[in-house]
Amino acid sequence: MTNVLKVSLAVLALGLVAASPAAAEQWRRPTVHGGELTREVTRDGRLYYGDTTRTGPNGGTYSSSATCFDGVVNRCKRSFTATGPEGKTVTGTGYRAGGPFGVRRAGSITGPNGNTVVGARRFWRR
Repeated sequence: MTNVLKVSLAVLALGLVAASPAAAEQWRRPTVHGGELTREVTRDGRLYYGDTTRTGPNGGTYSSSATCFDGVVNRCKRSFTATGPEGKTVTGTGYRAGGPFGVRRAGSITGPNGNTVVGARRFWRR
């Protein structure tokens, strides 16, 4: 096979992957204690996005949004907001990278009074 033909096939394959439509899935279900959980996941090639909303029976809400890259090392970025029934809000972000040898996580959480906690962890696979 000539190099020109190999390059042409590679370009055609990339064009087919780029032209494929994004797959989306959405569902909703009640929770055990009377709330509701809604989740939507969209996949576009090796990227996938997800949104989750949970509403409690007492009026509290939790919302999170994530963007992930699926590969040899899976990488995800997530942000969330939780609001209690009294209106106090907690926000945060998190980053995760997991591969064949271990997982690394880092993130931060900001409480209702403005204090922020930052943390990081590494897990090794055996």
